Amino acid sequence: QVQLVESGGGLVQPGGSLRLSCAASGIFFSIYAMGWYRQAPGKQRELVATITSGDSTNYPDSVRGRFTISRDNAKNTVYLQMNSLKPEDTAVYYCNAAYHNIYWGQGTQVTVSS
Repeated sequence: QVQLVESGGGLVQPGGSLRLSCAASGIFFSIYAMGWYRQAPGKQRELVATITSGDSTNYPDSVRGRFTISRDNAKNTVYLQMNSLKPEDTAVYYCNAAYHNIYWGQGTQVTVSS
């Protein structure tokens, strides 16, 4: 049974930082491309960051330079370091694992507000 469990979300002030974690089980983690996506109320789910099995990363312009994705294959965990957070970063953040199949976590809420 595949599980992706996100953690680390919460309430943070604008300009602050959060680190999200996603612990995976039931998959051969190291061969999977991992990603973070987010969905704000009334909006479509959008890409935040991806990292391949070879550690190549990709970011949209909206987060490039502020967010960093990384992975620890020994811990079957992918991270998202988020700095200089803005109110428009408020969303539910989802972890994603992709190889022949695609799996999703349940999401963790990130709220950026003063």
